[in-house]
Amino acid sequence: MKESIAVARLFDGKQWFDNVQLEWADGVIHSIQPAKGAVVAGSLVPGFIDLQVNGGGGALFNTAPTLDTLQTMLQAHRQFGTTAMLPTLITDELTVMQQSAAVIAQAIAAKMPGILGVHFEGPHLSVPKRGVHPTAHIRELSAAEMALYLREDLGIRLLTVAPENVSPAQITELSAAGVRVWLGHSNATADIVQAALAAGASGFTHLYNAMSPLTSREPGMVGVALTDADSWCGLILDGLHLHPLAAKLALLAKPRGKVLLVTDAMSPVGTAETEFAFFNGKVTRQGNKLTDEAGALAGSVLDMAAAVRYAVSELAVELGEACRMAALYPAEALGIEDKSGRLQAGYQADMVLLDQQYQVTQCWQGGIAGLP
Repeated sequence: MKESIAVARLFDGKQWFDNVQLEWADGVIHSIQPAKGAVVAGSLVPGFIDLQVNGGGGALFNTAPTLDTLQTMLQAHRQFGTTAMLPTLITDELTVMQQSAAVIAQAIAAKMPGILGVHFEGPHLSVPKRGVHPTAHIRELSAAEMALYLREDLGIRLLTVAPENVSPAQITELSAAGVRVWLGHSNATADIVQAALAAGASGFTHLYNAMSPLTSREPGMVGVALTDADSWCGLILDGLHLHPLAAKLALLAKPRGKVLLVTDAMSPVGTAETEFAFFNGKVTRQGNKLTDEAGALAGSVLDMAAAVRYAVSELAVELGEACRMAALYPAEALGIEDKSGRLQAGYQADMVLLDQQYQVTQCWQGGIAGLP
């Protein structure tokens, strides 16, 4: 059965259209035609894709790696326009990683809408740049973890590593098996970072944060990330993780299409939660800032719609380009740009309706409306 919506504006991932009607059936877009009657106010844009979601709706993937947690996270982020995500497991013990992988495999087998795969952020990171990742669980890449990453039933696999602690040979093995290796939580020199890129690494996790900085005689990870034309960089645009000038520099330095939005969202997103347990301690929320007991930033309460608004209002990014950073570019980074990230015939009916203030008023995931 075909369904449709006529809207005042539509962004298909390439250009804007006025007064058009989009039709879909069985979760797939069939056509976009000129509207013949009344239209809904607002802008219809492609559904947002988030590569880094630790939690939401009061649930944290590390704390409870279950299908219920995944559903809770999806529901929490859907109200902010996220139609697909990589649930993200931060550095933890092997048994938790294995349990999380089992849950992701179940979700992929069941074709749970919105679950694309998994992002393992750690545990093969740098202790000096660990952020809030627990030191006790940071370790070298062993055969047990390699076997986990090489599983082909996990959907899209993204792995964040510190290249000083993971060899180029290991990166090549992972990349050859279809794992997307990104670099982060690292104190590596520029030479080590460049060797990792040459070995198959393809992106940088939350650019600037928890990585060796750009200086005059040692460009560090930041310098390599900004000057490498082929790699992707994620930005956390919550006004806390990055100064707006740093974000603007990334947009000026990188080719268009290589900077994308991520949230690094934790459990409070979509809730009034002000603190939550985190390993052996707790994280506290003050406003939109999350900190651990030592005062370090501990992820965010950012949502993708808020990141899009920040890009427009604080970085002077045109709305269509901000939507590409939230949808098309993540799709390209994950290799799913043939079915996601655009609104056009043959693509998934993952759509977001924004009002004039770019707040989400409705969200469709596979053609199914996700808000009341």
